[in-house]
Amino acid sequence: MGADVLLGLQWGDEGKGKIVDVLTPKYDIIARFQGGPNAGHTLEFEGIKHVLHTIPSGIFRENVINIIGNGVVIDPIILKQEIEELEKLNVDVTKKLLISKKAHLILPTHKLLDKASEKAKGKLKIGSTLKGIGPTYMDKTGRNGLRVGDILSVNFSEKFLRLKDKHFQLLNDIEDDYAQMEKEFLESIEFLKRFEHIDSEHYINNAIKNGKKVLAEGAQGTLLDIDFGTYPFVTSSNTISAGTCTGMGVAPNKINNIIGIFKAYCTRVGSGPFPTELNDDTGQKMRDIGHEYGATTGRERRCGWIDLPALKYAIMINGVTELCMMKADVLDSFEEIKVCTHYKINGEEFDYFPFEIGKETTPVYKSLKGWNTDITNLVDQNNLPKELLDYIHFLEAELEVPIKIVSVGPNRSATIER
Repeated sequence: MGADVLLGLQWGDEGKGKIVDVLTPKYDIIARFQGGPNAGHTLEFEGIKHVLHTIPSGIFRENVINIIGNGVVIDPIILKQEIEELEKLNVDVTKKLLISKKAHLILPTHKLLDKASEKAKGKLKIGSTLKGIGPTYMDKTGRNGLRVGDILSVNFSEKFLRLKDKHFQLLNDIEDDYAQMEKEFLESIEFLKRFEHIDSEHYINNAIKNGKKVLAEGAQGTLLDIDFGTYPFVTSSNTISAGTCTGMGVAPNKINNIIGIFKAYCTRVGSGPFPTELNDDTGQKMRDIGHEYGATTGRERRCGWIDLPALKYAIMINGVTELCMMKADVLDSFEEIKVCTHYKINGEEFDYFPFEIGKETTPVYKSLKGWNTDITNLVDQNNLPKELLDYIHFLEAELEVPIKIVSVGPNRSATIER
């Protein structure tokens, strides 16, 4: 036995939350392995629409343990709010949620540092969610961080004040409402004492040893990976499958299937290169039909056609074994579907993702016939329009990985397994 991994293959927002929720009945444990409350995993079922930011997307299913792994950074205030919203829906979070002692805490001053850093960049800003994620990971690697396991330490207050003072020395201005932010933070710390804090690496490895099925849930997307994404317009963690090992304490030989999720088109939030972006009516149509606005920030998402060089790259570095294609229904009314098969840079064609992509990177497209049919009520792959099946078969041939799931709507039930 081992752990399966589910992660995004584009710039995030691929629909990971929905698929984790769909697959959870097959697993005993769902574990987040990186990122923080900059994630927005949306689940829809039985008339409920709920966005999760830190808690794994298996939380609504019975008899499944959800773990926030050591690679995640936690904002106690946001996590408290998230838990309280779930409890309003009669979800027994206390019973189903475990938190790694080694997960790092986001302090109010981390958010202030994030805001100051983004402001200082001006036009070169990366599009941070301003949740304090980057500064928290910086303190983690700088060996200054506070961890969940410190909450019950007798010298927690001393550690907190030391880190806060360090941050104050870096900030030019301290916001007027900081005292209230700190008060909320400390109250939320007390709230988190209700939950079981675990040595998650031991817990997960023992579970695997005892035959339990584990699904590792990633946040953001491969093209936002700190090492392999479109640097510097990336997140602060390793979003790829290798991040599972460091973010959960699971050895590489314990990884089984790697499930990659992608949209039938492409989106991106914030700054950074996007070769297939459509700044026209077609892009706006995708945005409107797909409700492409950030689940965490509400920001308008940039939209464009699917990008195969980037997708092949993501599949390669993750070792993807199966694919899920999301939001196929968004393309229902398009007469023509375009697929970027190559890039042209300074007159030279590239069929792979190069070191750097920019304004001079021109996508080379292949056109396929659209299905121009409402697929949102379909439940059987045999009833899918021929043109959609042609699109799926074309992508499978190009990507050399099977597409096992096709999502035809946001609801849990609008999922076709192939």
